[in-house]
Amino acid sequence: MARPTSRVLTLLELLQSGGIRTMAELADRLGVDGRTVRRYVGHLVDLDIPVEAVRGRYGGYRLAPGYRLPPLMLNDDEALAVLLGLAAGRRAGLPATTETAGETAAAKIRRVLPERLARRLDAVRESLAFTAEPAEAAAPETGALLAIADAVRHRRPTLIRYTDRDGRRSERTLHPYGIVAHEGRWYVTGTDPEIGQDRTFRLDRIADARTLPGSFDPPAGLDPARRVLSGLAKAAYRHEVTLRIHGTVEQIRTRLPASVASVEDSVAAEDADPHTERWFRVEVRAERLDWLPPVLASLDRPFVIERPDELRDLVIALADRLTASARQA
Repeated sequence: MARPTSRVLTLLELLQSGGIRTMAELADRLGVDGRTVRRYVGHLVDLDIPVEAVRGRYGGYRLAPGYRLPPLMLNDDEALAVLLGLAAGRRAGLPATTETAGETAAAKIRRVLPERLARRLDAVRESLAFTAEPAEAAAPETGALLAIADAVRHRRPTLIRYTDRDGRRSERTLHPYGIVAHEGRWYVTGTDPEIGQDRTFRLDRIADARTLPGSFDPPAGLDPARRVLSGLAKAAYRHEVTLRIHGTVEQIRTRLPASVASVEDSVAAEDADPHTERWFRVEVRAERLDWLPPVLASLDRPFVIERPDELRDLVIALADRLTASARQA
């Protein structure tokens, strides 16, 4: 027979699954009568767990938000999902304070796991390998991340203190549309209302964010991830490269993704067949050019270099080296 404490914890687990649980349902699941259910609810309330009574025909009990996090009841699959999620999150550029909290949270869960499940989890973690290196990018501040996320959700203008890559500091107002994680970095994309232009900012360079009065309406059909990739491809760098490449967009994107290059089609969108090969204008901005010749060679599509001449010289030099190597016995 289950002890009262065990039933109280089972009641907490049922309430944490969400929604309103009727008295009849709880009594049936716990194997007790309604009076005992009310006594168990009283035990939870005494522990400062915010259980609300809902009146009416479909009333019952539900778990309400409280001033502190109540004990969480996790089954085997949920505990495994949380711990593996924390392990993967540390490699995705989580904010520094969140990463520390993630380590302590994982340790707490690991300590209370049944030995059987703990051994299974350790086996998974010991056998798990990642093909990508851990993210080494600077992580955003948790306070700024949460403030901007709240502004995105409620469409509130936000004042940010930003430091650009040259170390210049500024304060500016942003209408934030979304937060995007890309290759270990976190970005916020939106519009600067003072200049009326779309902007993308690295979250780790934002020292402070504060919501302002008022609201804004984001553009229809907004895709924050696409905006960030387009902004990265058009960012100001030392070299501005213009190419014409013959192929399909899919073929070009295999080596020049949206975060690296912008692709323009001379054919109207309604007339364009995405599977038909044709000439595309491709623009790339880069600090260095030495990586582009191997990329163009691996693309294996006809191309024309419009600018700069320096890239043309590098491609010719690579072709000469490849030819010389191929002719060696």
